[in-house]
Amino acid sequence: MTPHFPNHLSRRAVLQSAAVGAIGISPALRAAVYAAGSDAPEKTEVKIGFIPLTDCASVVMASVLGFDKKYGVKIIPTKEASWAGVRDKLVSGELDMAHVLYGLIYGVHLGTAGPKKDMAVLMSLNNNGQAITLSKTLADKGAVDGMSLAKIMAKEKREYTFAGTFPTGTHAMWMHYWLAASGINPLQDAKLITVPPPQMVANMRVGNMDGFCVGEPWNHRAIMDKIGVTAITTQDIWKDHPEKTLGTTADFVKKNPNTCRAVMMAVLEASRWIDASLNNKLKMAETVAEKSYINTSVDAINQRILGRYQNGMGKTWDDPNHMKFFNDGAVNFPYLSDGMWFLTQHKRWGLMKEHPDYLAVAKQINQIDLYKQAAGALNISVPKDAMRSAKLMDGVVWDGKDPKKYADGFKIKA
Repeated sequence: MTPHFPNHLSRRAVLQSAAVGAIGISPALRAAVYAAGSDAPEKTEVKIGFIPLTDCASVVMASVLGFDKKYGVKIIPTKEASWAGVRDKLVSGELDMAHVLYGLIYGVHLGTAGPKKDMAVLMSLNNNGQAITLSKTLADKGAVDGMSLAKIMAKEKREYTFAGTFPTGTHAMWMHYWLAASGINPLQDAKLITVPPPQMVANMRVGNMDGFCVGEPWNHRAIMDKIGVTAITTQDIWKDHPEKTLGTTADFVKKNPNTCRAVMMAVLEASRWIDASLNNKLKMAETVAEKSYINTSVDAINQRILGRYQNGMGKTWDDPNHMKFFNDGAVNFPYLSDGMWFLTQHKRWGLMKEHPDYLAVAKQINQIDLYKQAAGALNISVPKDAMRSAKLMDGVVWDGKDPKKYADGFKIKA
């Protein structure tokens, strides 16, 4: 637990939590501290929107396995058709929270993704596990990665169409970054469109696009259906990159801090459960494949969550940097630098005219203190620094120290 506690967290609860932690009482009993008395959730039924993607799993499993009940809440997973729909329902309050794109939350907060509303990231849900798929038609001509795609596009002049899932979202930014790193200007040399994740494969099948970036299982589904190949995984763009978040509005956090903390603890437990064993991951795959969730065959999900990859052209490999939900707690901390990175790319591609105060915006959105409380109650360690650094595929290092210089430093930009 953090040394300073907000007013809504009673001294009694803090002392009880410290006491049960000190004497080693079970996490379930320790969790009960948060579900009782003045720290009871303000709202006990919580509607959490999700898009049919493998990385909705921690929200779904928190409900299916009953982790939510331990903390005095009932998670109601609500299947949504598109990220735009998730955005609208979060803003209107029809959804309480959502499994949602990092860049969507930041875009709504700054008004670059439609309606402007103060937003909040409660925690990160997963790292890695997305990919860029190129059409089999392009692959048959030799376009199997970024460099070979650039050669084909230079040789065969026409309009090339690529899809992301939301204009300010992660997949749009990965697609932009990858094309640019390959020498392709995504604003001049290609047309970028928005397609909801479950519709990607169908749109490629009828020839509406040359490539797409999306979460699993839709990249592997394209290989199974023999209409696409994996050109690159997003973990090869940025190892352990931030992906989906548990997002909500700032108003909801303000009115329901105990509810937020209870849901975070339930989702943290589910995240830990998923990553704990091979069997748990396979059980998760069976569950989320069901019609009420992703609605696909289990074999479209259960390989890549174990790091077993194939590219659709005969290559197979084991990837240790596959989709992770917990990774000893390293996944879930809402690093300020993660949110700031998306803002640098929004500025890079002209979604914002001026540089924002990158750090101030991230501090407004990412609920670090609330996360520390939830993680502390579950004995999950948190990093000392809210910034982290990484070297992306083009060798450029991102550490959040000078976001304006970083955003302006790319050769290819708006």
